[in-house]
Amino acid sequence: MGMSPAALWEAAMALLNFKKRDTVENGPVNPTVEAFLKNYSIEVMPRTAAKVEDFRALLPEDTRVYIAHIEGTPIEDMVATAKRLKDEGFDAMPHFPARIIKDKATLADWISRYQGEADVKQGLILAGGVAEPHGDFSDSMQLLETGLFDQAGFTNLHVAGHPEPNMDIDPKGGRTNTYAALDWKLEFSKRTDAQMALATQFCFEAQPVIDWVNELAERGMNLPVHIGIAGPAKLQTMIKFAIACGVGPSLRVLQKRAKDVTKLLLPHEPNEIITDLAVHKAANPDFQIEKVHFFPLGGIKTNATWAINNGGESTRPVNPS
Repeated sequence: MGMSPAALWEAAMALLNFKKRDTVENGPVNPTVEAFLKNYSIEVMPRTAAKVEDFRALLPEDTRVYIAHIEGTPIEDMVATAKRLKDEGFDAMPHFPARIIKDKATLADWISRYQGEADVKQGLILAGGVAEPHGDFSDSMQLLETGLFDQAGFTNLHVAGHPEPNMDIDPKGGRTNTYAALDWKLEFSKRTDAQMALATQFCFEAQPVIDWVNELAERGMNLPVHIGIAGPAKLQTMIKFAIACGVGPSLRVLQKRAKDVTKLLLPHEPNEIITDLAVHKAANPDFQIEKVHFFPLGGIKTNATWAINNGGESTRPVNPS
């Protein structure tokens, strides 16, 4: 069900005003964008979290904070970060990367530590960024199939989504392997008590995201989508991460911007993609994007500040300064 012509006109005017407006602290915000940013999540690593003096000065109450588990990070550091976030009033969602988990006993140990020290009941289950598995697991489906997350009473299990084709999963191009995995995960969602969702890789323009989410719906893939958005960062930083993470055709947005040397040192902000997706969601309430998930490529404080400045009351931190 779409919006009325009057509502569409109002949304279009808000979009134009938002795109023209520089980010101004405590300035007016686009209500369509505010609604879209409500209950956003953000990602940290133990070493980046350690640089944040107080998450309550940056994040809204009960924000879900994913904790990325990079190869070589001790599980003790991951658990300590989860405990800190829990103690400060946030929902910790650690990554469980299949290829760096040696075996089922190791997975059981990790779950036990997270629950015993930080009361963790949610996780992002993914293959992980290493080429060769360290042990028995090579993909997220094998982790889910152990049954350990259900036995531990996990309430939320998120899996990876890719709005643009992923060459690591489908080296010949296309989406054959990607969609086969998503079909399996959809079937798994019907036999787990946990709520499942797709947490996606970031990209830089809205139309590929809209097309992909619509294609999911046409295929009967009805899991909610938490859309990955790259937080504000210097253009060079953004391009470096985008290439490393295998971002597809939407990288052209950055490449086009990079041709203007006056913008090379300026931060690239997600205003345009956020606004385009927010307007589309407002016009199409059944559109499967449920929440925004930020990758704070330019720093957690920078990302949180952008959200505070552009998200109005819904992004107000617990303890605003």
